[in-house]
Amino acid sequence: QVQLVESGGGLVQAGGSLRLSCTTSGRTFSDRAMGWFRQAPGKEREFVATIAWNGGNTDYADSVKGRFTISRDNAKNTVYLQMNSLKSEDTAVYYCAARRTLYGSNVSKDYNHWGQGTQVTVSS
Repeated sequence: QVQLVESGGGLVQAGGSLRLSCTTSGRTFSDRAMGWFRQAPGKEREFVATIAWNGGNTDYADSVKGRFTISRDNAKNTVYLQMNSLKSEDTAVYYCAARRTLYGSNVSKDYNHWGQGTQVTVSS
C-alpha cells in the first residue's frame, strides 16, 4: 500500500513563494510518475503539474507555467512543488498523487494513490 504525506502549505502574501513536499512510503517510488493537483472551494479538482519516474519529463497547467516547478528526489522518496509569484487564485488545497506508470498524466482519474492534501492560502 502506498502512503503519501504532503507538507509545506501555509499562508503567504501575493508574490511570495512556498515549497510543497510529498513523501511516499510503502511501495517503490522511483518507478512511479507523480502529480500535483489542487482544489479550491466550490471548484473541481484541477491538474497542476506532473513528473515522470526519472524526472526527465514534466508538464504543467497553463495557469502555473513559468511560476511553479515540480521536481523529485528518488533517494528520499519525495516530490516537490516550488511555487513562486503566488497569486490569490492559487489558493486551494494541494494534493499529491502517484500513478503506477513511468509517465505522468494531467487527468486525476489516471492516478492510483492520493495524499490528504495541504492548504495553501495566498492573501492579496
